[in-house]
Amino acid sequence: MHAGAMCISCILSKEEKSIRQFADEEKKSEYMHRVLEILYKYGQTESSPGLTEKLGQLYQDFWGSVKDYTAQKQKYNQLLLHMEEKIAQQIKKASDPMKECIKYVCAANYIDFSAVDDVNEATLEGLLQKAVTKNMPEDEYERFREDLQNARSLVYLTDNCGEIVLDKLFIQYIKESFKKLSITVIVRGGNVINDATMEDAEEVGLTKLAPCMGNGNAAPGTIVSRLSEEARTVIYGADLIISKGQGNFESLYGEQLNPYYLFLCKCELFVQRFGLAQYESVFVREARMGKCLYIPS
Repeated sequence: MHAGAMCISCILSKEEKSIRQFADEEKKSEYMHRVLEILYKYGQTESSPGLTEKLGQLYQDFWGSVKDYTAQKQKYNQLLLHMEEKIAQQIKKASDPMKECIKYVCAANYIDFSAVDDVNEATLEGLLQKAVTKNMPEDEYERFREDLQNARSLVYLTDNCGEIVLDKLFIQYIKESFKKLSITVIVRGGNVINDATMEDAEEVGLTKLAPCMGNGNAAPGTIVSRLSEEARTVIYGADLIISKGQGNFESLYGEQLNPYYLFLCKCELFVQRFGLAQYESVFVREARMGKCLYIPS
């Protein structure tokens, strides 16, 4: 999905904010002109994650390094690990644990330092507490279970740190319910914002549950043209794909892979696109996007 006007405007604003700390106004002006060049050259052909990757390299070339999110990633990985047992017990008590997992993994998609200006623990905990009160699009959920039953292989595309703890719970229930299903988890191939990498997967124990691999690049999404050969083979060979997060949606929509999308509507563009309030969840397979199935309040 190519970046639209609202995405380009948002990216431009974030780039300007990211260099306010520097004193050299001439160099900052030069940098912003280079940002404009990239947005002009690639804005009509690249998705937002693709533009973000290019601008990340430009930032590093100009300023020597990019913002390090290691501390924030460890903080939210550990926070969710601390909450894991309590949430696991709540899921276990539900009449349909897998359905409950979907509500939780969508709520945890809030942990996004790119789309959310002020990620904080209070809002996250509130969203997780409200997750159990959400309704599920029953038709879509039943089709999802049917697809899992008929599939032999599943690829699970992760998004952010922290939330991968709840992805782990979800994958565990899928494994227990569909024992013949082969599951592969794919994370980012390099550090980008607070997206999950192999280091995060190892930290939260995801690598012990299912085979995990990086996708071969450091874009904040799943850009088909940038995938490693190994990741491409696994993704295109899968019977079913679960795609977590807005970045994966933006980069995968229209690529003929027909994944199930699970994410939280965080920014204004997604709120408008799906006609939902901020922090409402989307759960739908791409082929049925026209019906705009979602988890309402």
